[in-house]
Formats: sequence, C-alpha cells, structure tokens
Amino acid sequence: MRIPLGPPLRRASVSALALAAVWAPGAARATAPAAAPAPEAPRIPFAERYHVVQRGGIVRAANASASCRTTADDPSEPSCPAARAGRIPAVNGDFDMSCVDVDDDPRTYNSSRAELRLPEGSQVTYARLYWGGNLLAGERKPAADNGRVLIAEPGGQYKELLADTVVGHRTQGDADAFQASAEITGLVRSSGSGLWTVGQVNVAAGRSGPGAWGGWTLVTAYRNPAEPLRTLALWDGFDSLDGATGVRLNGLRIPRAAEGRAGLVAYNGDRGGTGDSLTYSVAGRTPTPLAGSADPADDVLNSTINEPGPVGARREPAYDNTLGYDSDVFDLGTALAQGGDQLAFQLVSQRDAAWAGALFAAVDVQ
Repeated sequence: MRIPLGPPLRRASVSALALAAVWAPGAARATAPAAAPAPEAPRIPFAERYHVVQRGGIVRAANASASCRTTADDPSEPSCPAARAGRIPAVNGDFDMSCVDVDDDPRTYNSSRAELRLPEGSQVTYARLYWGGNLLAGERKPAADNGRVLIAEPGGQYKELLADTVVGHRTQGDADAFQASAEITGLVRSSGSGLWTVGQVNVAAGRSGPGAWGGWTLVTAYRNPAEPLRTLALWDGFDSLDGATGVRLNGLRIPRAAEGRAGLVAYNGDRGGTGDSLTYSVAGRTPTPLAGSADPADDVLNSTINEPGPVGARREPAYDNTLGYDSDVFDLGTALAQGGDQLAFQLVSQRDAAWAGALFAAVDVQ
C-alpha cells in the first residue's frame, strides 16, 4: 500500500449556482471513469454525474479533515473548544488550524470517520467519494496529491484511492481550493453500513486570513423495494461562487403530496453571518429556502454536517462547527405537495468566496 506524502475571503460578492433539473424514468446513467490520477482544471461547471429512477434513496457519510488547535499561543484567540461545540460563531481564519487525525497510524497526518447508514434490505447502486480543501494557510501544500486519499471501510484497512475524474483547482485571492472525487460503488456495495475512515486529504494547516479547511463526503444511492419510487440524481463540479452555472434536463413528473430530500457539499462557508441561501422551486413556482435545525435559511453555508432526524450519523470527531466544511441534507418539505414537472435549485453566497462541490436529490415520482 502506498501512503501519499503528505477560503474565507471577506469581500462583498453575490454568487449563484443554479441547478434546474427534470428527469425521465429509465436506466441509471453515470459517467465513465477516466484514467487516474486525473489532471486538474481551473473550472469544472456543474453537470449530472448520475441519475436513476428506482425504489430507494440516497444517503451520505461526511466529516471534516481540519479544525482549530486546542492550545492557543495567542490569548486573544477565541476558544477552540467553544468554537468546535458551536457555542461561539468563530471562523477558521480566527485560529491556528491543524489536521484532525483519529486513527492510530503514525504515517497519516489527517483522518476522520463518519457513519454510512443504509436502510435494511438495501442494495447499493452507486457510490462516489468527494474530498477537498484549501492548500494555502500557514503552510503551502503541494497540489500533486490533490487526487489521492486513503479510505478504509468499516473494520477494514486503508486502501489508496485515486481520483477518476478531472480535479478542480482554483486559486482565488489568498485561498487555493480543490476538490477531487472517485467512484467506489463496488467497495461500498460489499462493505455497507458502518464507520468509514478517510485520511490524507490534502489540506494545509496554520494561520492565515483565508484559514485552513477541508473534508470529505461519501454519497451513496441505493435500491430498496420497501421504499417509494424515486428519482435519484447527483450533480457535481467545482467553481467559486462568483458567477452562475447550471444544468437543465426534461421529463420529471412529481406527484401531489410527494416527499424528497436534497444534499449539498460546499467549502469555506463561515458561521455567524447572513447572505448564503439554498432555494428550490417546482414547476416555476416561488422558490422555497431550504433550512434545517442547524442550518438557518439565510446562513446555509455555516460549517455544518447535518441531516434530518432526531439522531445524526456518528462521526469521529463530531464537531458542531466544522470551520469551513459543509455537507448537509435537507427535507424538501411542503413545496412538493402540489406536484409538478420541474425541480430547480439555486445556491447563493453574498459574503464568502465559497466553493460548491456536489448536490444530490431524491424525490418521489409517478
């Protein structure tokens, strides 16, 4: 086994990522993997990665790869434990940041775990791991390892994973951001639910204005005969939110009283301000803001890993404030009640140079 070596830009901007989607029933579609590690690109527009109509849903596991140091040399620095627990609205640029490392392998400089929870009787039909972060904080990380991480299934050992798609890499202001991804359907299908570990995400540590941030998300689509017929869709790309981009497809039929969920992966959202929103609309109706118990409608990029339900999936570490990494799942709620033939999402950031990496949706269909 080879173990690889190992941006909160505060400017006023209005940015939007518009995703309008309408699907038709049919066989699953997924892009063919490319040779890995893949080359980098300065901009990757959002595009459909996978979609299928089947009985089932989408789940995800996610965690951060960087956090604040618990011992501060500067007595004026905010409390790291209080920030991690969400008791103060701190951001990564406030701290001397470091990697989180939960494993017992001295060869890894970062690692974190998160639980993937598949309903009983499910069969995995698609799984993709996304990882990314900032290469420039107090230190400068080389971009050569952006497309490599280590992954361990529940109870398993590390395996090197190489990106099978183009790696996004954007330098903007004092931040140097990237995202990479790889399909791991076979591994997730054979290993299933439990705590997954991802290590060696190429993120920097130290103190700077942009701060250090990064993390990973494992998105998994599954088939389950006990669940409703749903459209399952996944889009990805990588670009700073300082312009508009999107995709549009045709054919979706949403029945009345439909239900659904949507998930978002994004980088460098700061907690405690306003101006970030994720909205959706059906059949051209007035957009509805998405929000959750830990995600205000006007601060959706607020450094959280959150999902509906009384008990969230396990994470190690389980910080409330991830200081720059968002991987959230939202109920689509009542806006689907009237049904329709179109579903559109729009992500807007008015205060951060944030990056969007992936968006997925699971929606009841006729």
